[in-house]
Parts: sequence; structure tokens; C-alpha cells
Amino acid sequence: MATLADSFLADLDELSDNEADSLEEDNAEDTKMEEDVDGDLEDIEALNYDDLDSVSKLQKTQKYIDIMQKVEDALLKGSDISNQGMVLEDDPEYQLIVDCNVLSVEIENEIIIIHNFIRDKYRLKFPELESLVHHPIDYARVVKKIGNEMDLTLVDLEGLLPSAIIMVVSVTASTTSGKPLPEDVLQKTIDACDRALALDESKKKVLDFVETRMGYIAPNLSAIVGSAVAAKLMGTAGGLSALAKMPACNVQLLGAKKKNLAGFSTATSQFRVGYLEQTEIFQTTPPALKSRACRVLASKSTLAARIDSTRGDPSGNAGRLFKDDILKKIEKWQEPPPAKQPKPLPVPDSEPKKKRGGRRLRKMKERYAITDMRKLANRMQFGVPEESSLGDGLGEGYGMLGQAGSGKLRMSVGQSKLAAKVAKKFKEKSYGSSGATSGLTSSLAFTPVQGIELTNPQAHAHQLGSGTQSTYFSETGTFSKIKRT
Repeated sequence: MATLADSFLADLDELSDNEADSLEEDNAEDTKMEEDVDGDLEDIEALNYDDLDSVSKLQKTQKYIDIMQKVEDALLKGSDISNQGMVLEDDPEYQLIVDCNVLSVEIENEIIIIHNFIRDKYRLKFPELESLVHHPIDYARVVKKIGNEMDLTLVDLEGLLPSAIIMVVSVTASTTSGKPLPEDVLQKTIDACDRALALDESKKKVLDFVETRMGYIAPNLSAIVGSAVAAKLMGTAGGLSALAKMPACNVQLLGAKKKNLAGFSTATSQFRVGYLEQTEIFQTTPPALKSRACRVLASKSTLAARIDSTRGDPSGNAGRLFKDDILKKIEKWQEPPPAKQPKPLPVPDSEPKKKRGGRRLRKMKERYAITDMRKLANRMQFGVPEESSLGDGLGEGYGMLGQAGSGKLRMSVGQSKLAAKVAKKFKEKSYGSSGATSGLTSSLAFTPVQGIELTNPQAHAHQLGSGTQSTYFSETGTFSKIKRT
């Protein structure tokens, strides 16, 4: 039978074996990662960033050459309507358009790579230029125009950049810390600029070809935004199917450039919009409604692209209906609001209204009515300063109190009708000691029930001569004896 110490030793042996296995696996993974890193470093070292051909390879590919040759031939030949009855996927021209859309995206990526190459080389000469000019093609044109010139006042940048950006570039160039480039580096930079501009020209040719075929490929989208804008949207999105899968908020931003305000105010900067600002609908819309019109235009364009991607309406009637709907909405937005109609008075109610009346209501109204003193305090006499509780217009103002009369702030308060009626009723009752024969008689009587009580001594005098009091309190009266029965 194994002892407790033997079982502990066996557990320790298993743990050591597991640790050895895990260490071997970790070492194998580390060697594999080191091999991958070494392979990546070899690829990076093999890629020479000083050579433009090793960075940009698109123009030398056979696919690029074949597509550009087909596009040029198609532009010279014109549109072929003999294939209009074919299925869209089987049409070779449609396949060429799909290839053109893919190629336009590749050209865009290639231009970005060349832009990074130019920026890395020209950073030694003018490091601030990349933060002032963001668009790759504009940057390449400016670099090619400036070259190795240090004084930008001798370089004419009109037509390449807006006047505000030109001014900022000139001022920044006068204080830059850059130095002139060597001749070999400058030549490589100029060659890269030429290649970027050549790729941009090829992209324009591709878009022109796609534009001529948009009436057949995307008739509904072309009916809304036009053939040129539809071709640019398809080229930027990467094809009609990719454009159909895109949400409307992203379609609105296709082709939008990053704006450089160069320190100017953002109050007048326009909202971000891409190729849709080139449409006829957007251009004819008033400035106050352009943002709303752009959103509607993007949503309808997305619906039209989805119809075209499924060949739902090859005639383009749906696109024309969408366009009419957009125009009607914009016209509806521009209509003035309806005039406010005068509200007629309600028909008078002939039935008597249920209002409380009577003596109690009159008393309540009289009790809470505004007094003459308060009326005078609420009024002000024109041209006469009012007196106040603290003086100099501070505190509570007294209005016209005391201004007409004796000059005092108090006035005699007239007795109200209710108080007059109560006083009249009280007067009708004769109270007091008038007509008393003796000065010792008083109208106050002390009773065990109510204490001090007002009485009429004359009434008591009339009653003394009759009744039981005359015998009980008389001077000649005696006690009477009552027999028990």
C-alpha cells in the first residue's frame, strides 16, 4: 500500500512533466514567431522605399494595361446598342464596367501610396505642407510646381489651390525649417508626382467610360443624379452592388474631401457632402434647404441603386418618379406658411349661466373688494413723484396717497354698506341707562350663568309692580307657609 509521502512524490513528478511539456511548446512557438518576424524583416528589407517602382507597381501590371486599352477603344468606338437585349451579367461591356469600377478603387489606393512616398521625400524641404494641403493630387501638383524653390513669392500657385490656402502656404514657407533637397531625391519626387497625375488621368478616363454606359447599367440612378455623378458614386463605392449595400448616410459622404480651414472661422463652413453636390437638384436648391435636400437625395439614390442592382426597372421609370418626388418635396419646403385665419367669436349662449348670487355672495364680494386707499396707492399722478416708505423711491410706493388734500399719507376710510347695515340694526336695539330715575341703577347685571350681562333697568322697573316679585320683594310681604300634602 502506497504511503502519503509516495503519493506526494508522484504528484510532484506529474507537475514537473507538465511544466517540461509546456516549456517545450512555448519554445516552439517562440522559434516560429522569430522565423515569421525574420521573414517579415527580410520582405521589408527587400522592399526599397527609395525606388518608386518597388512601391508603385499598378501601372506595370497586365490587368491595368488591358483594361485601359479596352476603355480607350470603347471611348473611340462609342456605345454599342446591339447587346441591349442580353442578360446584364453576360454582357461583356458590363463585365468591363465592373472591372473599371474595381480598377478605379485600385488606382485610388495606388495614388495614396504614391502620396505617402512624395510626402516622405518632400518632408525635408517643406514639412508643413502636408498639414496644409490634404488632397493627394493637389499635394502632388503643388510639390511639382514648387520644386526646390525656397521663396514661394516667385511661384504662381493660382489655379492649384484656393486663394486663402495659397496665402497660408506662402506665409508658412517663409518661416519653415526645411532645407533644399538633393538633386536625386528631388528627381524621384518629381517622377512620383508625374506618376500620381498620370494615374489620376487614367481614373478620369475610366469614369468617363463608365459615365457613357450608365444609362444602360444604372438607368434609375442616372435619372436622379445624372450619369457623371452616378459613375463617380459607383467608382468610389466599388461597383453597383457595393453601392446598393451601402447606407444612405455613407452615400452622402462619397467623394467628400477633408476641409482645411487654415485657422479661419468654422461658422461659414458648409456641411460635409461628396459627389451629390454636383447634381442639378442640389445646385438649384436654396442654401437654407441644401442639407435636407442632400439627405433626401442620398436616400432616393440608394433606393435607385438597389433597383438597378436587381434589374428591377431597366426603363428607368422608377428613377424618374423618385426625382419628381424629390422636386415636389423641395417645392413644398419653399412654400410660405399658411396665413393665420381670424378666429370668429363664439356663438353667444342664450341660456342663463349658473352663477352664484344672493346676499352671501354680495357680502363676500364687499368683504374682499379693493378699498379706496388701495386704489389711490396703485395710481400715479403724471409729473409728480410718489412718496415711498424708505424715501428716494425706495421701499413701497404710496402712489397718490396724501397728494391731494392735507398732505398726510392717511385718508378717512368710508364706512361700507355692510358695516352701515349692521350699525343700523344695532341702533334699533335700545341699550344703556337712559331714562333711569336713580343714579344707582346700572345696565350691568351679574348673573350666575353668564356673569356680567347687559340689562335694561327700565324694563325691570316696569316689571316690579306685578307678578311674584311684587310680593316676594315688597316691604309689606311676609313668608308664606306651604302645607305638605
